[in-house]
Amino acid sequence: MATDPAPLAPALKSLRDSADLRHLRQIIAGLNEGVILIDPDQAILWANHAALGMHGVESVEDLGNTVDDYRQRFQLRYRNNHKLNDADYPIERVVSGEAFSQVVVEVAVAGEREPRWVHQVRSLVLTNEAEEPECLVLIIQDVSARFEAEDRFEQSFNANPAPAIIARLCDLRFVKVNQGFIDMTGHDRDAILSRSVYDIDVLARADKRDLAKERLKEGRTIPQMEAELDLPGGATKLVIVAGQPIDMSGQPCMLFTFADLEPRRKAEQALRQSEERFTRTFSLAPVALAIGALDGHRLCDVNEAFTGLTGYTADEIVGRPLDEVDLWETPALREAMEGEIEAGTPIRDREVRLRLKDGEVIDCIVSTEPIMLGEEACVLWAMRDISTRKASERELVHAIEAVMKDTSWLSRSIMEKLARIRTPQVEPMGVGLDELTQREREVLALICRGLDDKSIARTLNVSGNTVRNHVARIYSKIGVNRRNAAAAWARARGFDGDSMPAPTPRADAQSLEATA
Repeated sequence: MATDPAPLAPALKSLRDSADLRHLRQIIAGLNEGVILIDPDQAILWANHAALGMHGVESVEDLGNTVDDYRQRFQLRYRNNHKLNDADYPIERVVSGEAFSQVVVEVAVAGEREPRWVHQVRSLVLTNEAEEPECLVLIIQDVSARFEAEDRFEQSFNANPAPAIIARLCDLRFVKVNQGFIDMTGHDRDAILSRSVYDIDVLARADKRDLAKERLKEGRTIPQMEAELDLPGGATKLVIVAGQPIDMSGQPCMLFTFADLEPRRKAEQALRQSEERFTRTFSLAPVALAIGALDGHRLCDVNEAFTGLTGYTADEIVGRPLDEVDLWETPALREAMEGEIEAGTPIRDREVRLRLKDGEVIDCIVSTEPIMLGEEACVLWAMRDISTRKASERELVHAIEAVMKDTSWLSRSIMEKLARIRTPQVEPMGVGLDELTQREREVLALICRGLDDKSIARTLNVSGNTVRNHVARIYSKIGVNRRNAAAAWARARGFDGDSMPAPTPRADAQSLEATA
């Protein structure tokens, strides 16, 4: 209960002697709302505990004995930070006999910069039988917590980068918009806040528009749905929109939030265009192309060049694993190729033999490249028929071998070309150069230079039998039986006659005797 205030003004004298005054004071003192009684002569007569607490004081004297004292001790301003003029103070307005309600002011203690409280004030004028003011009443509610919560929401709403906008449900007018929505759409803030939900249609072309309109009308949650907003320049933007009912300053509102799907749409368009270009290139390419899935090596698609090369139609081969098609010459070749693909090793210009639909086996060069089709890992096969070229090479080799009785009269360049044609470059396998002795490497270098046994013997100053023995051991170690094959073996390992320094003839007695 409030402490007994100073004696009331004569205007309340008639009430002081009655039981009604005691009852009135008990009622007023127990109210949650603050009550201040003011005499028409501007003297502050009394205040209940709630009013004192809302000003951070313990007695009426701390509020001020008069209205002027109150203005000196407390500074008031509106919520827009505009300071109140003296005549605009609620306590002044009630003294002037003005009746008002729902005036919201921020209250600061004199000398302090920041306000401590937010008060919502209304007035009441008590009159006598002659309708003359006898007592002026100021009724105060402390709404600081509510406005602090609204301030926190306002700061969070404006700082949130996710686009958002708020509309009142009573008239569907926009009342708040954050910077994220302005940046996303390009609309002017002031233009937005003067329009309604359907002027700037946030549900434009929504895939569940009827449901959204029904929920908006009922003030219920609007589920997420895709929509296409109209932008000021005439363009559109694909978004996900959702609505959540909220209360702002006692008014039911709808908070619309958005997710920009335009980057996704552009990515999808770019992907679609890329896929269309790939499809056209794939279909019209003159090289035989096929796409296979890594799961089971099933063929997903083939182009016209592939069907022309193999003899299979697309219907006959698409959807079937390669082991069913029997495309490779041997199962071992198929298993080796598929093993490399599963290991993630791209194949580059590999010479293989393919079995066509009619059973004919042809020479081909095959390359592969891993690709993604949608979310499926696939491999792109490229195949080129080299049967004609290989046949020409074989005919050339047979022609040369038919006329070649002795390689001693052939030039070194012809021998090198013949060796390369006869024995294509392959990955070096078997023994290496380290398995050969120094003398064997010297002999091999001279073979690579195109020298016959007699010439090698003269160069090394050894007998012909010694050279033949060295050549035989070289053949045995590297697994060949011809001079051109030995030269090809050496070049496959980066060894040729030019890289070997000129041998130094031995001057030992055995060499001299053999020469003699």
